[in-house]
Amino acid sequence: MTDEVEAFARERRENIAKMGKSSALRDQSIAWIKDTAPFKYSYNFTWLGRPIIQFPQDMVAIQELIWTVRPRYILETGIAHGGSLIFHASILELLGGQGDVVGIDIDIRSHNRQAIEAHPMSRRIKMIQGSSIDAATVARAEAIIGEAQPVMVILDSNHTHDHVLAELRAYSKFVKPGSYLIVLDTVIEDMPADMFADRPWGKGNNPRSAVQAFLKENSRFVVDAGVDAKLLISVGLGGYLKCIA
Repeated sequence: MTDEVEAFARERRENIAKMGKSSALRDQSIAWIKDTAPFKYSYNFTWLGRPIIQFPQDMVAIQELIWTVRPRYILETGIAHGGSLIFHASILELLGGQGDVVGIDIDIRSHNRQAIEAHPMSRRIKMIQGSSIDAATVARAEAIIGEAQPVMVILDSNHTHDHVLAELRAYSKFVKPGSYLIVLDTVIEDMPADMFADRPWGKGNNPRSAVQAFLKENSRFVVDAGVDAKLLISVGLGGYLKCIA
């Protein structure tokens, strides 16, 4: 690495560390997320033609992790329109090799399945319909993945505490040291209590509360605070878990 490249990387690390210590920036970021939520900001974006329903910041962060980890499999719970599956598959395509994506959803609607299967990236995608916390669904995922490594897991389905905690317990076994278990929509905890009146989740009952409970019982994972510090605006604050053991 040249001196110029190392100097750039060092300056970036220092700036990220400073941002991570700024409570004012974090408060501003949470306020921005709250103010844009009524407009369904995350619905504004597509990836290679499919709605992805993610913040661009999280997409960039996940792309960086895929490039670094170079997973053989990316397992994601929650499919919706399939944009995330297409996104993961396209990054794996750029990496070359045999990387594949396994998507799990309790209800894969026929028009979404057809669109995903017709997409050029479909050859890297396998879909499982069923509850992500049902033992039979986990077994089907395990049959696909087998002993292959590395595996990256992304949880983005039902956002209640109990459901996410059950997912964490079920799928964390696939993730080995150096890879990531990513839990999205932890930001629910930072939103106003009445924002999710029509949903079964809310403050104290959401992906972040599940992550906190999981980390108390599983010492193999730690929160990668550097991702939070770098992004500031993210639906997965505190949810980028790195496997260390």
